Amino acid sequence: MSHSPLLEVQDLVTEFETDEGVVRALDGVSFSIGEGQTLGLVGESGCGKSVTALSIMGLLPRPAGRVVSGSIVFNDLQLNTLPNRSMETIRGQSIGMVFQEPMTALNPVHTIGRQLTESLRIHTNLNDQARIQAAVSMLDRVGIPAPDIRMTEYPHQLSGGMRQRVVIAMALICQPKLLIADEPTTALDVTIQAQILDLIKDLQNEMGMAVIMITHDLGVIAETCESMVVMYAGRVAERGSVKQIFGSPMHPYTQGLLSSIPKLDGIPKSRLPVIEGIVPSLFDLPTGCRFNNRCARAIALCRESVPALRERQADQIIACHLWDEPS
Repeated sequence: MSHSPLLEVQDLVTEFETDEGVVRALDGVSFSIGEGQTLGLVGESGCGKSVTALSIMGLLPRPAGRVVSGSIVFNDLQLNTLPNRSMETIRGQSIGMVFQEPMTALNPVHTIGRQLTESLRIHTNLNDQARIQAAVSMLDRVGIPAPDIRMTEYPHQLSGGMRQRVVIAMALICQPKLLIADEPTTALDVTIQAQILDLIKDLQNEMGMAVIMITHDLGVIAETCESMVVMYAGRVAERGSVKQIFGSPMHPYTQGLLSSIPKLDGIPKSRLPVIEGIVPSLFDLPTGCRFNNRCARAIALCRESVPALRERQADQIIACHLWDEPS
């Protein structure tokens, strides 16, 4: 394994121009992932997980969205300074992405085969027959029956689980070094969800790629990831290994997320704890810690000053004033 990370995101700031003004969707996000590792990005909807992925991929909607500062270094290349033509050679070939909604990720007017072979046409020198064979083989690898027949079909002819497998096949067909999976199991029943997660894990082991798993489901993080980043309102709240954070969560937001998971060791005698309120609008962020208006432990300092990320245990980093004193 390489001594330097495969992907290193440092102090990433992403903004969007809107009719109501400029909003900062990501504010100083930092994390890294090594070859073959699995990193989870977790948080409620609106915390910046998908924007982080789109920033890495260079797929922010233009001209409204832009990376303002910070760095995204992949395989020793700083992606956020590369021209779009150079990014086009990296997307699909070196970095694959499974988008949230398989029905919108697939073009309804093109066959599965045409969409699968497009990436091979762009990134390889394979002839038409070789591309078709590679696409059929990939559909077979992701568990789609009768793959040669599916090649001629359209997205609406497949079930949700099948479409999700096709999207995964599209992301992996060029054997990327990094896969970004953005809510890969959304809207799937639990049986299909388990199959999709097992599929990604098996293909990761087979191909040796790194995986960034984006989800709001902590169960998925616990099952698939080695390390995790807890995001809240565009900032990193806590970062560390899955074992550390699940075993000893430090940030009140992380503690709230974990305490809201149903336990399987019996029927609860009371309602599950909830985090009151919702993620604040980017147009109306609280001063200081962005979680202070939902945090039962907030003190005056939380409303006055932004907490810095600090290492509280080996490889466990949090942004919380409650831990500012030496432990």
